[in-house]
Amino acid sequence: MDNKLTKQVDGLLEKYTEILLGESNQELKDKVQLWVTYSFIAKQMPQLVKHWNEMYPDGKEDIKEIIMEIKQLNEENRANK
Repeated sequence: MDNKLTKQVDGLLEKYTEILLGESNQELKDKVQLWVTYSFIAKQMPQLVKHWNEMYPDGKEDIKEIIMEIKQLNEENRANK
């Protein structure tokens, strides 16, 4: 894969994380990336995500926690503006 493209998309993710949450660091970027990927797949192939949730209930709970954390941080960010 093109290293230049990878860096550019990483910059896009970093800026998205910063706008969404009010700050960006590697941990937050990783969480946002998981959330975006999971949400996209859930919308495009809900049956696949349903199957994954059934196979990995602990993973489903981890994703739910990440989603709730992102939602809370986003609400706090919007309230501070």
